Amino acid sequence: MTAQLYTDADEAVAGIQDGSTVLVGGFGMAGMPVSLIDALIRQGATDLTVVSNNAGNGDTGLAALLAKGRVRKVICSFPRQADSWVFDNLYRAGKIELEVVPQGNLAERLRAAGAGIGAFFCPTGAGTLLAEGKEVREINGRTHVLEYPISGDVALIGAHRADRMGNLVYRKTARNFGPVMATAAATVIAQVQEVVETGTIDPETVVTPSIYVDRIVQVADHT
Repeated sequence: MTAQLYTDADEAVAGIQDGSTVLVGGFGMAGMPVSLIDALIRQGATDLTVVSNNAGNGDTGLAALLAKGRVRKVICSFPRQADSWVFDNLYRAGKIELEVVPQGNLAERLRAAGAGIGAFFCPTGAGTLLAEGKEVREINGRTHVLEYPISGDVALIGAHRADRMGNLVYRKTARNFGPVMATAAATVIAQVQEVVETGTIDPETVVTPSIYVDRIVQVADHT
């Protein structure tokens, strides 16, 4: 499978529908596909459910999308920090929904979606508000909570380099949620700094194979 290569981020996000579940890579700003998010703002899709580690930083990237009122619900592990004022204000005003998922559970629920796993039991969150309404089971003397996969209609991820087929290589901690999100969405759009000829990337260093990637856009200032 060969990904489609775009030179324009607006073209790359065309077709994202209102009401979509959008997986957004990044750990804070590391690996966040800001150019794709900016293009999504211009594209106009609304009533979105966004799945990301954070709920936006400052006024850029995901925070800018939230500020436009285009997100109905956020599913994340770390919604509140020093520069998350956009989300904080929206949440306090009752203008956005929140589902808090422990970070490891978030990664595993995404991975489960990509792996075709129907559900799994995990001890994280047992005995807390996060387990309310969920099935629990004792396994080896420890309480576990049933968790379901998280899949997306679209994943917007940032990678360092792609070849023309769509094989992706990430840069250090910018790798974070990109690989699991790429397996968990129907359409995967990757923002990369560099596109090289197929065969240039050592296959042993490929993190996300091209079979998972649908669209690539090269953005020179992406880090």
